[in-house]
Amino acid sequence: MQSLFQILMLVLDIVWFFIIAHVIMSWLINFQVLNLNQQFVAQIWYGLNRILEPIYAPVRRILPNMQGLDLAPLVVLIGVYALRIILVNNAAIFY
Repeated sequence: MQSLFQILMLVLDIVWFFIIAHVIMSWLINFQVLNLNQQFVAQIWYGLNRILEPIYAPVRRILPNMQGLDLAPLVVLIGVYALRIILVNNAAIFY
């Protein structure tokens, strides 16, 4: 059971990393530090969007329209962190 706990924590860490990378990359694209006309940048951007959009879509349906401000990554990061806290506090179940 300990391995299940470790796998769940690893998955949450990977999701956390992808969301942080997506947010930073979106800032760099919006401030024109990165250009989507570069093939490598575009591939990473579209890959991250394809991975994270199924996670963001349900959250965006719940959140009110903020006129260009997307709070879905923040809400998902809080959710991932809350899941980590729940798993760590209930780690005794896995041992």
